[in-house]
Amino acid sequence: MALDTPFQKLKNDDLMENVMRSTTGKKNRRWIGIVVIVILLLGAGVLFTVRRNIRATQAEAEARTGDVVTAVLGDLAATASATGQIESEQVTNLSAETPGIVQAVLVRVGDTVAAGDVLLQLETANLEFRVARMQQNLTLQEVDLEALQNGSVAEDIAAAETAVISAQLNLENLLAGPTEQDIAESEANIRAQQANVASASATYNSTLDSVTDSAIASAQVELINAQTAYNNAVDVNEDDPNADTHAALENAATDLTVAQTALDALLDGPVQGNVNSSAASVSAAVANLDQTQANFDKQLLGATASQIAAAQASLAQAESTLDRLVESASAADMAIAEAEIEQARLSLIDAEESLAKATITAPFDGLVTAVNVSEGEMGSGVLVQINSNSYQVILSVDEIDVGIIAPGQEAIITLETWSDVEISSEVISIAPSANSNDGIIFYDVTLQLAESELPILVGMTANAKLITLSRDNVLLIPNAAITADRANDTYTVNLISGDLNGIPLTEEVDVTIGLADNDFTQIISGLSEGDEVLIGELIAPVQRFGPGRGN
Repeated sequence: MALDTPFQKLKNDDLMENVMRSTTGKKNRRWIGIVVIVILLLGAGVLFTVRRNIRATQAEAEARTGDVVTAVLGDLAATASATGQIESEQVTNLSAETPGIVQAVLVRVGDTVAAGDVLLQLETANLEFRVARMQQNLTLQEVDLEALQNGSVAEDIAAAETAVISAQLNLENLLAGPTEQDIAESEANIRAQQANVASASATYNSTLDSVTDSAIASAQVELINAQTAYNNAVDVNEDDPNADTHAALENAATDLTVAQTALDALLDGPVQGNVNSSAASVSAAVANLDQTQANFDKQLLGATASQIAAAQASLAQAESTLDRLVESASAADMAIAEAEIEQARLSLIDAEESLAKATITAPFDGLVTAVNVSEGEMGSGVLVQINSNSYQVILSVDEIDVGIIAPGQEAIITLETWSDVEISSEVISIAPSANSNDGIIFYDVTLQLAESELPILVGMTANAKLITLSRDNVLLIPNAAITADRANDTYTVNLISGDLNGIPLTEEVDVTIGLADNDFTQIISGLSEGDEVLIGELIAPVQRFGPGRGN
């Protein structure tokens, strides 16, 4: 980015029209002027030379060497220019909170959507079931709280008393050890498991012995008979070929294939799948027997200390529950019940939100820039991307120039696609930290783009001109009329001081300059409004530009 101080377009056009209004003399007078000039130059040996300002640009081409221009009042503005990219003010990636099957995709890339429009729908059966379950849980918690508030009912107390009796009996049984009947039942169970092992082993052996010599011999006989029948069918078909003999031949061929397949299967031995299945049944029966035997051994040893402790804890819990029901509900019980209701309510809200989020909607007006799933696919990650309809321009501004830019400054944007259309904008932020590229330090400057009827797209190249300084109603002359002495930091112009037979006479005068752009420079001192100055070398016929000098 460089400070090139281009003039505002509308003001520039008006000023150029005002300054560059051409006036010429009559045709004969022009040629007389040429002759007189040649005589004066030859006789006096005088050469008019004017050094052209090195800052003259292509825009000054209308002011040519030998032209005479008039100092006029006008407005001038300096700008800093830079190039950047169009970006959306807001980009949102929409995802599913809980992955699910995509039921419907209602938009495509490039669609314009409004806030609230449905973009994509996930299947909701599981989510709806979860909502119903959470609603039921909340209802149960509310019923429990109501029961505490109203006092325990007789049914609850009876159930609690039954739980106490059951826990007491369980503890007593553990302490007493197994009865003769328990031992007899366990021994009978062991015998049943042993029988299962024997049966599974017999099945396994039967599977291994399923292929016998007699079965193979029978299959061989069937194959010989099938071969003979096939040979006969071949002969008959060759002697009298017709539809019937051909059908008989095909049937004989099929029977031969079946007989051969049966014999091959027998020769291959038992089916390995059946063998494996029988072996697995034996292993399972043995494992059940081992587990039954282990349980019986533990039963004979009696209850362990941990089992007795667990039974005692269950009895204590049952007795505590009964006591609580018999007594009125305490404040702590109420608090616990209320907390459980709140937790159930929050779980319901969470389930309802998950159900709502299965419907993906547009959060704002914008343009769909990506759709990453299709109907029937599992929707996870980023499903849809939306860009807002408001655009910004992000400029990379050199650290040398960033000091003259501030939020609120106006700017003019032109796009490479529509270079002749100007769009107003404003600086809204300057990045607080710098970026670096090949040792060059620069800052990101963000401009807010005004609304435009142009079909602007993200990524378009934008040329920005930021108005950094302006002067109104100041004295201006074209840049080409100024000669700069860089060594001494002085500036001069060739002021028209008189006229000799239509030929302008000039004198070099010092001027003090102010603000400048690509076309014009502000004159602070040295000239007055209406003064005429010569650009470059004197050429005949002379072209005069300025107000009050019509053709």
